[in-house]
Amino acid sequence: MTSPIVRFAPSPTGRLHVGNVRTALINWLFAHSAGGKFILRIDDTDLERSTQEYEDGLRADLTWLGLVWADTFSQSHRFDQYEAAAAKLREMGLLYPCYETADELDRKRKIALSRGRPPVYDRAALNLTDDEKAKFEADGVKPHWRFKLSGERVEWNDLVRGPQSIDTSSLSDPILIREDGSFLYTLPSVVDDIEAGITHVVRGEDHVTNSGAQIEIFHALGGKAPDMAHTPLLIGADGQGLSKRLGSLSMGELRAQGYEPMSICSLLAKIGTSDNVEARETLDQLAAEFDFGKIGRSPARFDEADLKNLNASILHGLAFDAVKDRLAAVDPRAANEAFWLAVRANCALLPDVAEWVDTVFGDITPMVDAEDKEFVAEAATLLPEGELTGETWMTWANAVKDKTGRKGRGLFMTLRKALTGQEHGPDMGTLLPLIGRERALKRLGG
Repeated sequence: MTSPIVRFAPSPTGRLHVGNVRTALINWLFAHSAGGKFILRIDDTDLERSTQEYEDGLRADLTWLGLVWADTFSQSHRFDQYEAAAAKLREMGLLYPCYETADELDRKRKIALSRGRPPVYDRAALNLTDDEKAKFEADGVKPHWRFKLSGERVEWNDLVRGPQSIDTSSLSDPILIREDGSFLYTLPSVVDDIEAGITHVVRGEDHVTNSGAQIEIFHALGGKAPDMAHTPLLIGADGQGLSKRLGSLSMGELRAQGYEPMSICSLLAKIGTSDNVEARETLDQLAAEFDFGKIGRSPARFDEADLKNLNASILHGLAFDAVKDRLAAVDPRAANEAFWLAVRANCALLPDVAEWVDTVFGDITPMVDAEDKEFVAEAATLLPEGELTGETWMTWANAVKDKTGRKGRGLFMTLRKALTGQEHGPDMGTLLPLIGRERALKRLGG
């Protein structure tokens, strides 16, 4: 196989969410696994809804995830090429004008369904005479333009779904140009794929039927249809679609919550495949493990609990230098290597450190039961003199045990609660030196 050239083609009409990031990721991993090229195409032919803000946002999101592109271009700069392609199809008799209104088309669909027939466009526009067309034009009726399908069967070997076959006689001739002259997705996409030399189109399985029509447009324009791979769509942990929750699953929102890019990429790369869902440190590792043959046919189940678990496992291994700037942004007191190494195993998301900053450096309310007050006060008198170190905790606990006879949970949990105000947390041997003598004695009532 020659080196693949793939593209990810988002529309700048909103933020990237987990669904379209998964498509981008699979394209990127496939290209990099085979020494190929990943292209970012901005599908901004919808000039009313596309914004520079969203375009900047999706570029920032992809960069944050590490999905860098080798080349990029915007469709809004290529209308001349699309017009030329449309003119060629008109000359070939494959692009024809239709004058039905949306209401008329809807009525036709309903009549067909009521008669038990598929709601396929009846090609009535092909029977219009020149005089009838002129009458529409004189009345100010602008046509939309449809591509005339062959009515034959289109076949391809899908890299995920296996052999596919679409009978184009069962499809409506697709609309390529709207009444206002604007292009729908289909024609610009084919024109761009031909010019960019796209070898593989990798996208969601909701585009399978579209692929039958697009393959015919590739051939009509003298291009070679790329290989196809249609991946199952994402569903939530409850088995339902994610459409109502995509805002909360945007990259902007997940980033704001403190998720690591590699936790997102690790989960999206592995769900719906035969591989175990496990965190990886780099995209290169994910690319080395990528294979279309591992992708199953069932919907890929996206569970935020899995994402948080993967994030925690990644966070627990991050060195201080990798996070110090972000720690400082949470709280300047958190930008402390000893503090980070002490608390990271108790954080699922990096902003979780804020709780431990207060626990270590702030004013807390000790958890001391009435029956333990005398014990805690006596323990304060036994705190070793001098600088508190990593050995102080056990030295002190043993001294308290010898003096009071307490041991086990009654000893260690009581002191933890008094010093941190919590029943669980990082190892006290690392926390105690960070808390320091003055705060420790204050919390112990000493």
